[in-house]
Amino acid sequence: MYDTIIIGAGMSGLAAGIRLAHFNQRVCILERHSVIGGLNSFYRQGGREYDVGLHAVTNYTPKGSRRGPLTRLLRQLRIRWDELALAPQVGSEIAFRDARLRFSNDPELLASEIAQSFPSQKDGFCSLVASIADYDRLGTGGFATSARAEVARHISDPLLVEMLLCPLFFYGGAREHDMDLAQFFIMFRAIYLEGLARPLAGVRLILRKLADRFKSMGGELRLRACVDRIVVKDATAEKVVLEDGTELAARRILSSAGWHETMELCGPSHEARMIGGLSFVEGICVLDAEPRRLGHDRTIVFFNDSDRFEYRNPDGLVDLRSGVVCSPNNFVYDEPLAEGMIRLTALANYDRWASLDESDYRLAKLRCYDQVVASAVRFVPDFRSAVIATDLFTPKTITRYTGRQRGAIYGSPTKRHDGRTHLDNLFICGADQGLVGIIGTLISGIAIANQYLLE
Repeated sequence: MYDTIIIGAGMSGLAAGIRLAHFNQRVCILERHSVIGGLNSFYRQGGREYDVGLHAVTNYTPKGSRRGPLTRLLRQLRIRWDELALAPQVGSEIAFRDARLRFSNDPELLASEIAQSFPSQKDGFCSLVASIADYDRLGTGGFATSARAEVARHISDPLLVEMLLCPLFFYGGAREHDMDLAQFFIMFRAIYLEGLARPLAGVRLILRKLADRFKSMGGELRLRACVDRIVVKDATAEKVVLEDGTELAARRILSSAGWHETMELCGPSHEARMIGGLSFVEGICVLDAEPRRLGHDRTIVFFNDSDRFEYRNPDGLVDLRSGVVCSPNNFVYDEPLAEGMIRLTALANYDRWASLDESDYRLAKLRCYDQVVASAVRFVPDFRSAVIATDLFTPKTITRYTGRQRGAIYGSPTKRHDGRTHLDNLFICGADQGLVGIIGTLISGIAIANQYLLE
């Protein structure tokens, strides 16, 4: 009998496991895949290791900072700042057809860019920042109010509204066209007021630190252990049954698999919530030169080819009107990466990808890669002549390796902020609890463990 079984060895599951093991709970984390990480993981291909999911760690604060989510979660996990070796971003950009705005880990840069490009909006932007700066609840509660409505209350220029929302939607939007106000406050602070960073070794370093810390405290981590169902008796989650028939009992169960996915494990009669419909393709380009040598000196570029940003499930396989260009090289490391790399992200339609047979699917991936790259080089220097290796994952890839239905990276558009379910001893954490991004996901696991599992 375990004190707690955790379904999923992603960031939130590992963080919760560390917190519980620290207080001498007997904890077992079950992971369906052969590697840890869930939506933020890595794989090896052609002698190279590729990150998936993580572009950057948000909520960055420098070493020695006493405030902010990063400082608090490191304290909760008993991890030193130096262990993550976070390097801050060089600087990023929002690139629309008719305007560009630079931003960095210094909030004053974005403010000055807005004052220069949108002088009539300077005071409104300051008012918006002031309303956000006081919000510090870390997503433990939610407001159904529209983020668009809140931004428009301060900023009257429609183009600036779209530009400010674009990065926040791409990095945390589970709803089409809009975002809950609580999520907006969190994402705005995370990206614009605190900033972005990355370990030299990428997501692998973070995951290995978490896994090593969990196991060093006596936690049990099982890979290739896919949960087939949760056995419910007398309104209590009694045990889990794995696909191989193994039965494991626990006093409490914490799932990071997603709300809908967790409810299905309990049986078809239980409450279901809307399955998220927003997913992405991501192309990975390995280069024979540093991106900066090719003229690309931005850490991340969020682009859109019109004045209106359409954040929705596209009609076709992929939406080529907008996207994200991330260069893992363009962080302030103490030493350079071994190779140049650029990662490209665009909105994609899971149903369209899932309808293809195997041969059409392979051909569509090749075409999609070329199309996404061609779309991106309208806004960044053309790097195609330097590409020496490529890969591309689709919404089907996300579902295959994470179990997330319809490839919904940010989960359900409606969140369960309190982490509770219809069963007294079954809880959820992660994206469907309402927190996304590396820091948000870690905080989710910690918060649910502290609130419900450390009695």
